[in-house]
Amino acid sequence: MEKADDVIVKMTTKPVGSLIISLAVPTVISMLVTNIYNTADTYFVSQLGDSASGAVGIIFSIMAIIQAIGFTIGMGSGSIISRLIGAKNGKAANVYSSSALVFSFTLGTAAALLGLIFQDSIITKFGATDTILPYARNYARYIFIGTPFMATSFVMNNQLRFQGKARYGMLGLTTGGILNIGLDPLFIFGLDMGISGAAIATLISQCISFSILLSMFLRKKSITVLSPKYISCSFRVYSDIFTTGLPSMFRQGLGSLAMIFLNTQAKFFGAADQEIINLVTTPSMPAEEIANAASDAAIAAMAITNRLFMLLMAVAIGLGQGYQPVCGMNYGAGKYDRLKDAFMFLLKITSLLMAVFAAAVFIFAPQIASFFRDSPAVIHVASFAMRCQALALPLNGLIFASNMTLQTTGRKRSASFTSILRQGVFYIPLLLILPGHLGITGIQAAQGISDTLTALTSLPFIIFFFRQLRNKPL
Repeated sequence: MEKADDVIVKMTTKPVGSLIISLAVPTVISMLVTNIYNTADTYFVSQLGDSASGAVGIIFSIMAIIQAIGFTIGMGSGSIISRLIGAKNGKAANVYSSSALVFSFTLGTAAALLGLIFQDSIITKFGATDTILPYARNYARYIFIGTPFMATSFVMNNQLRFQGKARYGMLGLTTGGILNIGLDPLFIFGLDMGISGAAIATLISQCISFSILLSMFLRKKSITVLSPKYISCSFRVYSDIFTTGLPSMFRQGLGSLAMIFLNTQAKFFGAADQEIINLVTTPSMPAEEIANAASDAAIAAMAITNRLFMLLMAVAIGLGQGYQPVCGMNYGAGKYDRLKDAFMFLLKITSLLMAVFAAAVFIFAPQIASFFRDSPAVIHVASFAMRCQALALPLNGLIFASNMTLQTTGRKRSASFTSILRQGVFYIPLLLILPGHLGITGIQAAQGISDTLTALTSLPFIIFFFRQLRNKPL
């Protein structure tokens, strides 16, 4: 087992470029597998019909809240732990690690009980129709049962990652994800369990991931030690974990809210766009069907665009997650010049990769859209939306690098503010304002404009942070 002192030496002496890459590879793989799993799950369930497919969309919104619990506690405790390890305060790191796992499992259990008790009410409030409700109910039941395991798996994965043990986190998440992809068709079609089969596959996979990740701590593969004696009774410990992880909650929550606004606006302005109407209209099609077809095309196009860019940005986020333990431990050890070098390396490599992806998307946008759907209206809307978002994609390197640095170093207010910029401060208001003046074009352009404004707003925060470090005593 790699000892804490060995990890600290590696994090504070090894060349930052190769170090970040070695730590990022497992996290990038984990994020890509997760994205592929979500796509596969949607694909298999969609074979059961539109109502079943709609049920998955409803439950994915609920799962985003479960993930928010895990990421908030995981990112909060992981950030604190990495700084404590860098400062060679192992006992305090053990306290935050053990307390965070109990905190997450307790909140997850409470959420599961509330979900099971008020299941139909919750599903309906998230947008389920009468035809979707039976499918959503069968799916949600098993997801709620797995809530404590799912949330706590995210906590353990983030703690391992912040300790420089990302490969162990990757093993847990990817094993569960690959298992889920394999179990989906078996349970849904092979055992004729329908949508319940997809939910049971997810529950089993989440429990397997939880068991693998927990075993890493119990087998002492982690730096921190899990033990009942380290579980804190101090409110301050749990407050520190929550407030440090708050930017993650903002990102997750606002992302879900933004999707609701996006679908609503795309539905309304898609039905009002003459070019989309011309592309979906067929001879003798009733007016009401034309409007619905135009709305569906706009919603589908924006969903495809979002799915694509989530996959591309998973690489940037994975690189950023590989950087975070380097950031936290060097900050804790007082090696501020090395922290700046690591930040600049992350900024350069993520910006370069995103620029390459952006160029490819801009050039081949129609071909990429047609890979998902062969509808002329969907291709028309998605192609322009992809190109608008591609123009600002390289700026996401600065957005992620800045926010991750502020959060990892404990700048709670700055990190929380910069985390709400992209979706909350800019994107949602732009979605509400621009379409009234530009129609569907305003929806297509909103995310690219939001990314540009977020990058420009984040820049002064990170400049001020590094200027403060120059005056900070070593």
